[in-house]
Amino acid sequence: MRTQVAIIGAGPSGLLLGQLLHNHGISNVILEQRSGEYVLGRIRAGVIEEGAADLIDRAGVGARMRREGLVHEGIEISFGGKRHRIDFRKRTGKAVIVYGQTEITRDLMDGRAAAGAETVYEAENVSLHDIQSGRPRVRYRKNGTEHEIQCDFIAGCDGFHGVSRQTISESAIRTYERIYPFGWLGILCDTPPVSPELIYANHERGFALCSMRSRNRSRLYIQCRLDDHIEDWPDDRFWGELKLRLDQQAASRIVTGPSIEKSIAPLRSFVAEPMRFGRLLLAGDAAHIVPPTGAKGLNLAASDVHYLWQALAAYYDEKSAAELDGYSARALARVWQAERFSWWMTTLLHRFPEGSGFDQRIQGAELKYLVGSDAAQTSLAENYVGLPY
Repeated sequence: MRTQVAIIGAGPSGLLLGQLLHNHGISNVILEQRSGEYVLGRIRAGVIEEGAADLIDRAGVGARMRREGLVHEGIEISFGGKRHRIDFRKRTGKAVIVYGQTEITRDLMDGRAAAGAETVYEAENVSLHDIQSGRPRVRYRKNGTEHEIQCDFIAGCDGFHGVSRQTISESAIRTYERIYPFGWLGILCDTPPVSPELIYANHERGFALCSMRSRNRSRLYIQCRLDDHIEDWPDDRFWGELKLRLDQQAASRIVTGPSIEKSIAPLRSFVAEPMRFGRLLLAGDAAHIVPPTGAKGLNLAASDVHYLWQALAAYYDEKSAAELDGYSARALARVWQAERFSWWMTTLLHRFPEGSGFDQRIQGAELKYLVGSDAAQTSLAENYVGLPY
């Protein structure tokens, strides 16, 4: 098989890149090791920056997001038993959209199917070859038969554990990482949200987040120990702990119900540099991970896709490699800004096991400065709604 771009991974970044390239007349094939049903079963982020939303529109699949998504013009920061609102619209003139990543993935899958573009699910033993040459190849097995794709470029959109980054020689890549000493216990349930906007809570018992996926579906999190297990947290214990970490008014508004999904996620910050290796270009979680506190994971993948799509379009339209040559530096500049913001939000709102009394006092002073300073609130708002591409 011959195509212009082989895309590894059918998550949102791979599907979004594939749709943008297809609409631009650039042929591509997506390979995914899991089934489509498995991909849709992943429970992930739900806060979409304006830039990412506009890109989804440009891919031609934004109609349902615009119709069903919830426009949020601020968030609430809770500490000391009180909530304080950060007004995005007032500070930046922008807002975010709450719309589940699963729904974005579904919309992109439907758009790709309608366009007749090819996605190979359950592609086994995917391997990348000759990435430093002008004729890279991708091999895989499907239904017991070996296949090979010849292409001009390979886009590695297959996540942190995918084959794309693992193909690269250790001597050619530099990684930066911080592992946080706690996790997030999250539940999904069909109950109305606690508040019309997200609540980020700093409490002596640990962080909590009240989020939602729709007007009738809540996504709720509490900070937990890394060695906790799901079995340690029956629903009743989760609800009781969440109430303890919220202010009285928010706690009184909680409507409890059975969880329909429950998971514990570790938190890490991770960046791999560079993001281009010959004809292999990394995007999304294959190149970087952010803790979810700042709602940047999916949005950062979208900005990578924006830069990569435009670079590939320039290569084919103008016969110019200049934007491809600058892809890594351009993407990484925005990556590190998002890493900084996510790290800052994480250190601001969580209780660190090794934290001293001094650390807690500094955290408290930072929170008080934030809610009392127009400049500090503008800085948070600018980063949360998304820095420009």
